[in-house]
Amino acid sequence: MTDTPTEPAPSRESLASLLGGRKGAIDASLPPVAFVVGWLATGSSIGWGALTAIAVSVAVGAFRLVRGDKARAVVVSLAAVVAAALIALHTGRAQDFFLIQLLSNVASALLWAASIVVRWPLLGVVVGFALGQKTRWRKDPALLRAYSRASWIWVFLQYTLRVLVYGSLWWAGEVVALGVARTVLSWPLVALTVAVSGWVLYRTLPESHPGLRHPQTQ
Repeated sequence: MTDTPTEPAPSRESLASLLGGRKGAIDASLPPVAFVVGWLATGSSIGWGALTAIAVSVAVGAFRLVRGDKARAVVVSLAAVVAAALIALHTGRAQDFFLIQLLSNVASALLWAASIVVRWPLLGVVVGFALGQKTRWRKDPALLRAYSRASWIWVFLQYTLRVLVYGSLWWAGEVVALGVARTVLSWPLVALTVAVSGWVLYRTLPESHPGLRHPQTQ
């Protein structure tokens, strides 16, 4: 009598492998650092800081275009840097270069929280889109619950934390500290958020669940 071989349990992909995003997070932190360097090197000149940030953004964009990235993403990134520079030039306050970043994180925290409340957690939307599932994941109660819990990690660990740090430094006018915080709270924080939310996601799913790629829509 021979034993019937059992099928191995489906392996669970890491959330980081599905989301990616490291390249964009690193690139986005370079212009703010360039602004602070230019501002310091020229005796607190907002104009030179703005020009330095824009020049670095253009260089990064050109490099990404050569590497085959989409032109729209490059243009959006450059436009955000130009807008931040214009705001700082208009107000005459160097810390206002980081105002768009602060407000965007406020908006993101509110949007992610609202998505959970209305049962459309954005983490599920993003992963479902990446996997080509459209909205099938919402028909799986276990996946919907897991995505909701994991999305709260993004609300608090990433966006709310940034708002608190950026907001306090912006209010105090700490330009150098804002540049440092902008770097530290970019890819390192994104990586931590992805890791923790991935742990919560898989911890919430039942052991028998087939995984993110296989919603149980019955």
